[in-house]
Amino acid sequence: MQKSSKSVTNVAAAVAALLAMGAVTASGTAQAADTEKCAGIAAAGKNDCGTPTHACAGNAKTDRDAHDWVQVPKGTCAKIAGGVVTNDPANKHGGSMAK
Repeated sequence: MQKSSKSVTNVAAAVAALLAMGAVTASGTAQAADTEKCAGIAAAGKNDCGTPTHACAGNAKTDRDAHDWVQVPKGTCAKIAGGVVTNDPANKHGGSMAK
């Protein structure tokens, strides 16, 4: 049975996509362990996710709002003026509106 180059290309693309998804999942887990949420340093529109005042990333209205946060490497937040490590449960996708 002869395989067409199109089917070989499609199979190769599917395998590459699966491998990439696995790498993203693995790096997301490693990233979470090596980072911390740092509040009070995000620029307007540059926050990483929800807060008690809004639901999603990119919704920060002002620079350096105390609730808005960005993910930084562990140990970095304390070195940034105004940075405070936060574990507020509202700091997630959907903010305080998520269940």
